[in-house]
Amino acid sequence: MPSFDVVSEVDEMEVKNAVEQARKEILNRFDFREAKAEILLEKEAIKLSAIDKFKLTALEEIVLGKLARRNISLKNIERKDPDISPLGHARQELKLKQGLETDIAKTITTAIRDSKIKVTTQIQERQVRVTGKNRDDLQEVITLLRGKDFPVALNYINFRA
Repeated sequence: MPSFDVVSEVDEMEVKNAVEQARKEILNRFDFREAKAEILLEKEAIKLSAIDKFKLTALEEIVLGKLARRNISLKNIERKDPDISPLGHARQELKLKQGLETDIAKTITTAIRDSKIKVTTQIQERQVRVTGKNRDDLQEVITLLRGKDFPVALNYINFRA
């Protein structure tokens, strides 16, 4: 039976490259000379810190710009509220969303079911498997999902004919 998986993943190498580019830009920018700005890349988050809220906002714009240029969907970036200490030092976390949340997976399966295309869907861990009798139905499902607006970017992997 032909099948494919619907997932929501961020390419970790592209994120790493974008963070490195942002670090290089900060080193070269005049307005960040004495700002003590820092960008840390962790497993599922990018942590920003700067001397004040204004610099933190500029830092966030730089990082988001670099991510967007590397074709990383900003739908998969969750911006936390900045933490500002009494002395003015500011920190913020940009969380990377990996995998589909259960409610989003249910929304996807409902959208496929409502379309009356002859396929079956299964929610497996953090992805949705779509199975059908012919490849044309699967292509139709991909076209349907691309036409809808979901809160995360969708990727289609493991296409088996």
